[in-house]
Amino acid sequence: MPLTLPSLLRLLQLCSPTLPVGAYAYSQGLEYAVDRGWVRDETSAGEWILGLLNHSVRRLDVPVLARLYRGWQETDAEAVQRWNARLYASREAAELQQEDRHLGTALARLLVDLGLNEATSWRNAPQVCFATLFSLAAVRWEIPLPEAATGYAWAWTENQIIAATRLIPLGQTASQRLLVAAGSAIAAAVVDGLTLADEEIGAAAPGLALAGILHETQYSRLFRS
Repeated sequence: MPLTLPSLLRLLQLCSPTLPVGAYAYSQGLEYAVDRGWVRDETSAGEWILGLLNHSVRRLDVPVLARLYRGWQETDAEAVQRWNARLYASREAAELQQEDRHLGTALARLLVDLGLNEATSWRNAPQVCFATLFSLAAVRWEIPLPEAATGYAWAWTENQIIAATRLIPLGQTASQRLLVAAGSAIAAAVVDGLTLADEEIGAAAPGLALAGILHETQYSRLFRS
């Protein structure tokens, strides 16, 4: 189905950094990477963020988002539950799981307030992922899957760059250069991620896992992950 103007506007709403789910409070381990000097400037920030986009978002989030999307399309509650659990279990640190649960439940509450009552049971779920509710909104607001996946990857990337801007810190122009550089990487991640078979799904990002775990005991923190 083509992307209509009303659906485009809903997609922009879902991807906006002003979406009231609290994403600004999380860095997904980037804060620890900066603290340890793994990420220290524009170049290393690009390597970290685009590396995770390639090895984690492309290989895990995008293909699982596609399966969640199809589950909602086909009213297959078992498939939605199964893929939500798979994605949640793939978050390798307690803070990363807490982040996904917080963002997912916050988006569920917002969607209920916006009239999507299917999100009701997810508002206090012990295991829920942001992608699960993002895909629900995309299906019900008639956002085609490729555009939904692109928006999801863009929102993730933009949030990481915003965190890097605060932590390193980066200048505004450097941040915009990173967003421009991310464009082709996001497009490639979506094209490839949407073609992966079930047995090919899985992230390989040990640096993210270590940063997520070690951030829990970091002495001084601005972010919750």
